[in-house]
Amino acid sequence: MRRISVLGFFGFCLFLGALAGSYIVARGGPDIFAQTPGVTRSTDADPTRGGDRFEAVVRKLAPSVVALEAVKPSVKEGKTRSVDDSGSGVLVRFAGVKGLFVLTNNHVIGKAPANQITINVSDSRILKPIRVLTDPESDIALLGVADSDTLVAATLGDSDKMRVGQWVLAFGSPFGLNQTVTHGIISARERGQVSLGSTIRIKDFLQTDAAINPGSSGGPLVNLDGEVIAINTAIASPTQANAGVAFSIPINMIKKVAGQLLDKGRVTRGYLGVQLSPGFESSEATKLGLGKGQGALVDSVHPETPAAVAGLKRQDVILELDGEAVRNENQFINRISAMTPGQKVKLQVWREKKTITVDAVVGDWSKAESRFKKSN
Repeated sequence: MRRISVLGFFGFCLFLGALAGSYIVARGGPDIFAQTPGVTRSTDADPTRGGDRFEAVVRKLAPSVVALEAVKPSVKEGKTRSVDDSGSGVLVRFAGVKGLFVLTNNHVIGKAPANQITINVSDSRILKPIRVLTDPESDIALLGVADSDTLVAATLGDSDKMRVGQWVLAFGSPFGLNQTVTHGIISARERGQVSLGSTIRIKDFLQTDAAINPGSSGGPLVNLDGEVIAINTAIASPTQANAGVAFSIPINMIKKVAGQLLDKGRVTRGYLGVQLSPGFESSEATKLGLGKGQGALVDSVHPETPAAVAGLKRQDVILELDGEAVRNENQFINRISAMTPGQKVKLQVWREKKTITVDAVVGDWSKAESRFKKSN
């Protein structure tokens, strides 16, 4: 009887708990989202409704996504031959600029002449570019096409607003399968430690786990508002197929590069003339007397460059640029590259276990590029 009484008591407690729980659910419960800074309660962002939301984004973006084919020259063993390549792109317009453009990667089209580039639109139309503008250093290309009311341009978003964990969709033509859509999240921001060949120096990628494969390069990465927030560019994979680690060029960087390409036909960049260590490990920082592996470690200084004139030396660690901390060598390269030649900068440098200040004048990369292919 005692055991039955105890079981009855606990059963009654469970009944009361369930009743209370049902009451809380019926009332809607506490507003968890409201208690979390930066998170708003929105049915549009509800993952359980992702299928409907994804489908709406696909309907919006699909008419703007194109497949590209290019016959480009390739030099092998001293001989030039033609190579067929394919990729993806997206129709866009830029604020304040007349005309319609296909935005893609430079490596998709290479040095192919306009008459050797084919643009396949979602409705099976075939277009030829009337203008080709490229920036190999950021791997960005713009293909001007004849404007038409029947061609739909995608909306450009703000990549600075994208946060790790937010949903994204990737569009492209992997393995020649046009109009393919995959989904994932933003896995990381400001990825620069990615080896993409000697021509690509400017790297500041959004990382995503959305499936991207050969043929997806140049396709758009979009947010759940259907806005292009990046262009898919590369993957990290031992098999050359999707391994859940892909990199995309942020649209805000593309807007800056496109602005100069459309205005001047080329991109003006700054440089100093130092070779930086590819990765500044904590063990190296400790040897140099620093408490953390943050900054840009100088491997060498090229003679007759702004860096040499400023007095930078091998084993210097650049900690700050104009009062702002330098996280790593890639971020430093990007910031210097974005500066106007002739601009004066102040560097905080760690040298022989002391902090010193070095003043430098940014040089013009276009005048030094042929000499320093791997400099910044």
